Amino acid sequence: QVQLVESGGGLVQAGGSLRLGCAASGSIFVINTMGWYRQAPGKQRDLVATITRDGITNYADSVKGRFTISRDNAKNTVYLQMNSLKPEDTAVYYCNAATLQTFPFTWVEVWGQGTLVTVSS
Repeated sequence: QVQLVESGGGLVQAGGSLRLGCAASGSIFVINTMGWYRQAPGKQRDLVATITRDGITNYADSVKGRFTISRDNAKNTVYLQMNSLKPEDTAVYYCNAATLQTFPFTWVEVWGQGTLVTVSS
């Protein structure tokens, strides 16, 4: 079993910053791509940013230049630094990890429980 635990959500004013963290634990052999997704009320879950084990990043157009994804492979942790936040960034943010488990020795896609980010205008 592999678990992801997110942290760092909260309420912030427009223009402010927040940093989300997500730590993976459990029967981990290796984690490949990690990412952040978000789901606003009444909308589908959308990609925010991903990062490969080698550090190659990908961002949604709506967050380019404002958000930065990073990771610490030794700690199995991924971060999302969010700057210049806008009310439309309000959503539940979910962490995701493509993980090779030690037992059973299989790839699984793991999701965190989500952390709420609210940006007030």
